[in-house]
Amino acid sequence: MKFTHQLKSGEMFALTIFLVAAFHRNFRQAAVELNMTPSAVSHAIKNLEDRLDVRLFNRTTRNVSLTDAGHQLYSSLQPAMENVAIAVNQLDAFREKPSGILRINASEGAVRMILKPILKKFLDSNPFVHLDIVCNGRLVNIVEDKFDAGIRLRDSIPQEMVAIRLTENEKFVAVASPEYLIKYGVPKIPYDLYTHNCIRFRFESGEIFQWEFNLDGRIKKFDVNGTLTLTDQHLMVEAAVDGIGIAFVPMHLAHEYLVKDKIGIVLEEFSPSYDGLCLYYPGHRHVSNALQALINMIRSDHLL
Repeated sequence: MKFTHQLKSGEMFALTIFLVAAFHRNFRQAAVELNMTPSAVSHAIKNLEDRLDVRLFNRTTRNVSLTDAGHQLYSSLQPAMENVAIAVNQLDAFREKPSGILRINASEGAVRMILKPILKKFLDSNPFVHLDIVCNGRLVNIVEDKFDAGIRLRDSIPQEMVAIRLTENEKFVAVASPEYLIKYGVPKIPYDLYTHNCIRFRFESGEIFQWEFNLDGRIKKFDVNGTLTLTDQHLMVEAAVDGIGIAFVPMHLAHEYLVKDKIGIVLEEFSPSYDGLCLYYPGHRHVSNALQALINMIRSDHLL
């Protein structure tokens, strides 16, 4: 097999550094992902540019951007390097023990409910695996953001993903502290919420989440009002515990406070039900031994 351009020693790693830096458009963020110093990333890119005799990045004191040559190299190189990564990952089947970095993206509530109970057991059982968990309130593209898998409610998972069910159907529930309900009364129907202080949720896009209730077999949205808006659902539950108002959150987020009677559910007969939490990953991607070990342990823990 012949190659027009023969890779020299260290050039493959330099190309990997280039891909990470091009993805982030930031040498410092690339350095964090690669466990290098920013100066080492900059030096590697400069050496690559010198060897290729072409500038790949435009640099300023504030940021970096790809040149036309950089864009072309990135668009051509990315799928090829992904194929290399897939080929290497497929060797997992020949290893006795799972190993490598396993990156998971999930909501904070999913991490607390699904991953936290098994973290120590999983890491003790798989000492060669480094588990990198990122909690994120927004739904991310796990392929573009280089995650091996994600955990979300089934309704929010793209159709092209392989989804493994982890929990039974999930309910969104309106919750409030006993003190708040004694002081302001218990809403009997969803329309009563317009007279209550509701703790609202804001998506990263800036859009306010409208509460949904099942009325006569149909889902109706309610644009409630309140004096507090948050971008973190766990903080919403804690604000409800503190008696600030009524929060509308997934049941699994409120569970630990419900069993301690720090909050109670209102309007439960109107609460809609959704498909539960799923672990998901791209269908075209090889499932590594590390990811398969995690899936097996989650299934065992939840008896699914």
